[in-house]
Amino acid sequence: MSRAPRLVAIGRLKGGPEAALFDQHNARLRPPFAVTELAEARGSPAEIRRREGAALLAALPEAALAVALDLGGEAPTSEALAALAARWEATGRPLCFLIGGAEGLDPAVLARADHRLSLGPLTWPHFLVRGLLAEQWYRVQAIRSGHPYHRPWRP
Repeated sequence: MSRAPRLVAIGRLKGGPEAALFDQHNARLRPPFAVTELAEARGSPAEIRRREGAALLAALPEAALAVALDLGGEAPTSEALAALAARWEATGRPLCFLIGGAEGLDPAVLARADHRLSLGPLTWPHFLVRGLLAEQWYRVQAIRSGHPYHRPWRP
């Protein structure tokens, strides 16, 4: 993986266990995620999604391969995610992961996304998703490089 993937997320991650989890795994990544944090919007749930969605889309580089973290997305195994990562990298486009706020992602963001990725059927707090994604991306790098961090024989 050559170029640093970008993580564009709603909300400013303050110190605490969620930040520590993200920092721990992001520090292991080569290269680490470049993070863009966007302010949380106010208003009705629909207005929040619309405003945050517009901010997420505005933060995307024009040619970005956008991966929306979405409960309704594909939930691949770690090995399948590593294969997806190789395909995404082969496009030569900048890779950007999009994480919405507490109200979720606006339909415009989902429509723009090149891929919708789920971290499983459970609903995760949006601040915790950053750490889970960073750990999985480290696992992807381990799988692709043959590093023993990933143990496929374990459930």
